[in-house]
Amino acid sequence: MGKLQTSEIRLKVGLDENRVPEKLTWSAEDGGINNEEAKAMLLSVWDSKNQESLKIDIWTKDMPVDEMKVFFHQTLVAMSNTFMKATQDEKMTATMKDFCDYFAEKLELKK
Repeated sequence: MGKLQTSEIRLKVGLDENRVPEKLTWSAEDGGINNEEAKAMLLSVWDSKNQESLKIDIWTKDMPVDEMKVFFHQTLVAMSNTFMKATQDEKMTATMKDFCDYFAEKLELKK
């Protein structure tokens, strides 16, 4: 059996005196990313043993609400695409994409 290769993604959260996120950076050397600044992140991890998802949601205190709405819309679209790749469930993927369109329409994200 060969040696297992690994890849590392690092997140660094700078906190203010009240422990509110003030700065968020991430690095992924394999992807050529080094200490890139971000304003928000969502991370979900599947715990197979307990059959539950665990999540970390972080956004900096200067993340604009209008950008947060776009971030959520783009994340929902990406989740729809990932769901299709993972399950090949075309019917539910179409339903998810319909919701993404509805979401964008209600938030007036699409012109």
